[in-house]
Amino acid sequence: AGVMKMVLALRNGVLPKTLHVDEPTPEVDWDAGAVELLTEEAPWPRGERPRRAGVSAFGVSGSNAHVIVEEAGDGDPARAAGDGVGVGPGGTGRRADRTGGPVPWLLSAKSEGALDAQLARFEDFSAENPGLDPVDVGFSLATGRSVFEHRAMSLQGEEWVRGSVAGQGRTVFVFPGQGSQWIGMGAELLDSSPVFAQAINECEA
Repeated sequence: AGVMKMVLALRNGVLPKTLHVDEPTPEVDWDAGAVELLTEEAPWPRGERPRRAGVSAFGVSGSNAHVIVEEAGDGDPARAAGDGVGVGPGGTGRRADRTGGPVPWLLSAKSEGALDAQLARFEDFSAENPGLDPVDVGFSLATGRSVFEHRAMSLQGEEWVRGSVAGQGRTVFVFPGQGSQWIGMGAELLDSSPVFAQAINECEA
């Protein structure tokens, strides 16, 4: 429903008002940032940059879905920076413009030696192809490769930082719930439900 709402908002050039809200909650300092609650519809015309909308949906099953919708481009590179709004709990709001910055490049391997080899091959490849787009490189490294224990990260080929997650860390159980009414729910269940306590103890062991 949120996606349909924002697609229609793009099509009609109008941001609809938030439903079932007469006035913004006083619990939020609305003057502190660039976000506002739309208690009335607002014009959203095409401009020099493409319009974007962030849709955040919290399902009753506990699953969350988040997506960014962008209007179809017209091929004008001047519109690439974008202008967008965010939709989440509490309705429709505006957000600040996007800012650019260095792109992280990620590599990983099954051993330190394999990571050394990966870095060497990648540096050779980068030297042979100096015109690569940093964003394309970062996207390909992050999404097109398997993730292993030994890892290295760099900001667009600058100094590489290395580390390993092999054999480190401890497993914890998190019961975040949904809202303040669930604070301490895991601890309460440990005391009140023998079956739950037994299962947690078995997982811990």
